[in-house]
Amino acid sequence: MGDCPKFFGKVPVGTKGQIVIPAEARKAMNIKPGDNVMIISGPPGRERIISVMPEEEFGKFLKFFEEHVASFKKAVSKSK
Repeated sequence: MGDCPKFFGKVPVGTKGQIVIPAEARKAMNIKPGDNVMIISGPPGRERIISVMPEEEFGKFLKFFEEHVASFKKAVSKSK
């Protein structure tokens, strides 16, 4: 998808809280019917922002985080 976020449009929230992921976004993220997506709130202090990502991408993120958590902890402890 490139380095910059892409704007895929505006969608309404239905009466049951549902949204439709625009076709262009589904195509760009290779989301197909029956796929699971993860819904995540924004960064701290930005809880009203949500991200939607295919489940397998979230798994890759978790794996990366788990592999690097020690170095993240080390960096945080140095900054205090």
